[in-house]
Amino acid sequence: MNVRERLAELSRQAEMGGGPARIDKQHKAGKLTARERIALLLDPGSFLELDKLMTHGCRDFGMEDQRIPGDGVVTGYGTIDGRKVFVFAQDFTVFGGSLSGAFAQKICKIMDLAMEVGAPIIGLNDSGGARIQEGVVSLAGYAEIFTRNTLASGVIPQISAILGPCAGGAVYSPAITDFIVMAQGTSYMFITGPEVLKTVTHEQVTKEELGGAKAHATRSGVAHFAVPDEKAAIGTVRRLLSYMPDNNMARPPRVACDDPVDRREEALRTLVPEEPNKPYDMLTVIDLLVDRGSFFEVHRDFARNIIVGFARFDGRSVGIVANQPAVLAGCLDINASVKAARFVRFCDAFNIPLVTLVDVPGFLPGTEQEFGGIIKHGAKLLYAYVEATVPKITIITRKAYGGAYDVMGSKHVRADVNLAWPTAEVAVMGPDGAVNIIFRRELAQAADPVAEKARLVQEYRDTFANPLKVAELGYIDGVIVPEDTRGHICRSLEMLDSKRTQNPPKKHGCIPL
Repeated sequence: MNVRERLAELSRQAEMGGGPARIDKQHKAGKLTARERIALLLDPGSFLELDKLMTHGCRDFGMEDQRIPGDGVVTGYGTIDGRKVFVFAQDFTVFGGSLSGAFAQKICKIMDLAMEVGAPIIGLNDSGGARIQEGVVSLAGYAEIFTRNTLASGVIPQISAILGPCAGGAVYSPAITDFIVMAQGTSYMFITGPEVLKTVTHEQVTKEELGGAKAHATRSGVAHFAVPDEKAAIGTVRRLLSYMPDNNMARPPRVACDDPVDRREEALRTLVPEEPNKPYDMLTVIDLLVDRGSFFEVHRDFARNIIVGFARFDGRSVGIVANQPAVLAGCLDINASVKAARFVRFCDAFNIPLVTLVDVPGFLPGTEQEFGGIIKHGAKLLYAYVEATVPKITIITRKAYGGAYDVMGSKHVRADVNLAWPTAEVAVMGPDGAVNIIFRRELAQAADPVAEKARLVQEYRDTFANPLKVAELGYIDGVIVPEDTRGHICRSLEMLDSKRTQNPPKKHGCIPL
């Protein structure tokens, strides 16, 4: 067999992975193979594979007789919607997708290339973890990957799709990346598996309950997206990338838009209830404001009292942060603060402007929140907004009370354009609570305390808790009618397009972690 024939045979072996039986088993488990996943992810015909013939160097435990070209991970680069991306796909049919030294070298090589050329990197994870036969070599390989994840953070977008098991040390690479997408029913993530938990802590829990897509999307917040299957996961990755630049030195892509900049939405005129405590759905407000059909919610099922996601205004990519009055009255709590802070910092790292919609009665009270560190976690969101140098536009739709007013993109944390609807109330606290404190003695002595309190509440609202007072102080740039909001945001984004602001020189800040 000459070199050409040998090359063809090795290439065929690499493409077959663990062989027909294991590929069939993969399919029966509802999972695609590594190469099928890459074919779905990238533009047709664009993939160029690297290190296709690389094999492990282990000579222990009979591994010298088990050498498969490619060694359990497919790596290379291609395009998504014509844009260059780097990708690795772990192959569960080869040694259960376990990571060896060679496996890690392949991933590190494309991560280094992605950094050098300034292109996103996507990991399709489906691995049983470290290859035990290689011992510390596999652990060193993981650490090499973690190091590159960390150095690439904020430089190039990093997206992880979890399409099978991801356990032990293997979870830390996805955790450092910017977004995690999990396929329901076939993927899970955890540090310690159910069997060990049962032995050590006597807890009985299934893999799905402990680390499935639903658990991480709703309870832990580890997963940003939990989607029905692998095809949906890969589609989510492709859509995510459409809102991001290639790297931190580039601008987000702008797309053609036929949605008029000055489109007026009469529905917004009556969307906010007259009763200050009555809920409404902020998602409806967002959908009416952004380019039609462009809102892409992130972390939808976690900390639902705050909304984050990507959208477009006149074709420009933006990040949306919005309180959700329909859940916990839109209060900020620990999970909401962390969720929003992380999203704000991502947008700032990649030059994506921020649009903030505010209707917040304050931080959620209670011992659980205080003991859980709401002071520290709330400060993360404050830190993120102050640190951000991208264009920042804030719309106050209704309540903006207390410290939560400051945190949610106020003028005082360097927002560029701050506007309010006529329904806005900006104050230290709600009129009812303020009157109880300020006029405690007067109410106690009043002949008709109920009527007197109603009068004082209305007086406080008219004097302090309305947008005109805030506009007088210059803390907002104007009071606008709701139906004209889209036009104001689009024009503000155009005006801020050339914004240039830099933070003081430093190695890095010390965010309250």
